[in-house]
Amino acid sequence: MKLPPKITIVDHFKDLEDKRVERTKRHKLIDIVTIAICAVICGVDSWVLMEAYGKKKEKWLKQFLELPNGIPSHDTFARVFARIDPQQFQNCFLSWIKSINKITEGEVIAIDGKTLRHSYDKGKDKGAIQMVSAWATSNKLVLGQCKVEEKSNEITAIPELIKVLDIAGCLVTIDAMGCQKEIVKSIAEKSGEYMIALKKNQGNLYKNVEEIFKEAISKGFEGFKYSEFHTKEDKHGREEIRHYLMLSDIEERIDTDKKWVNLQSVGMVEYIRKVNGKTKVETGYYISSLTNNAKLLGESVRTHWGIENSLHWVLDVAFREDDCRIRKDNAPQNFAVIRHIAVNLLGKEKSQKLGTKSKQFCAGWDDEYLEKILECI
Repeated sequence: MKLPPKITIVDHFKDLEDKRVERTKRHKLIDIVTIAICAVICGVDSWVLMEAYGKKKEKWLKQFLELPNGIPSHDTFARVFARIDPQQFQNCFLSWIKSINKITEGEVIAIDGKTLRHSYDKGKDKGAIQMVSAWATSNKLVLGQCKVEEKSNEITAIPELIKVLDIAGCLVTIDAMGCQKEIVKSIAEKSGEYMIALKKNQGNLYKNVEEIFKEAISKGFEGFKYSEFHTKEDKHGREEIRHYLMLSDIEERIDTDKKWVNLQSVGMVEYIRKVNGKTKVETGYYISSLTNNAKLLGESVRTHWGIENSLHWVLDVAFREDDCRIRKDNAPQNFAVIRHIAVNLLGKEKSQKLGTKSKQFCAGWDDEYLEKILECI
């Protein structure tokens, strides 16, 4: 197989273990993986469409794939991806990401989970798969992903994902599900910083943080080391005001047992929304390894939602992830990784000012444009 020299992604999948019986191999594994990546970039979301895509693009694909027996059938695609070891497949993805993306100190990495809604299998009593993903908010790249094991939750998957990420000097943001001592410890062990949301059901920690802010505000912050930052936006007839506060040197009061590694500060965010004469106020609390930097608290809270708007929304709308019915064995997990590859490549293609779905259509129509996407990073 010989891809154009600028297209290097497939090089990272060439050592993937092929678990098929030797005498049954009519198609090369690397050909199957390459067709799948190209097809998903072009909007394909099923094995049947993947076969159809391959047949329509066979002449173009033969320029760089061997295809000894033509295009694989949809059954072949389904069987192969159901058997590929998902950990190996993710390792290939991580190898590619590390080769094209240099994490810089201070990068905000948002970690969040998403359910693949139609990956459940009633016949085998298997629930829908959940994937936890890491998103580089400034580079807008998926850095890695991890499946949440059945009868488990994101709490156990997040430390596993953190283990394979290079987060030294980066700020990891997680919603309240990630407010666990083991998760904080795993971030600290990789020399990362953290900003993690709190929920009321987190007992004394939430209560202590809430009370210390009430005390600090009532005293006009006298005797407290603090910083504050404010934003105001007017859009579409709605006024949004955000007040960000951080208190440092409070670990003796918040974490008396010293069980929260590197806990340096707590944050408070007050959201005020004014619409049609009505005012709504919401308050959120955070724990962090950072010291007094309310502006960074504000920036990290806002950019954390980039994983919802720039990743999860794109997966649902452009890739129709929630409607995908691929569910056999390892296939849903492996297909999710291919989607993440496509998200990264499509997101980096800037020659045309188009949305993701429009880029997918153009890639399907225009082989030169698809090659440009494959060369992006």
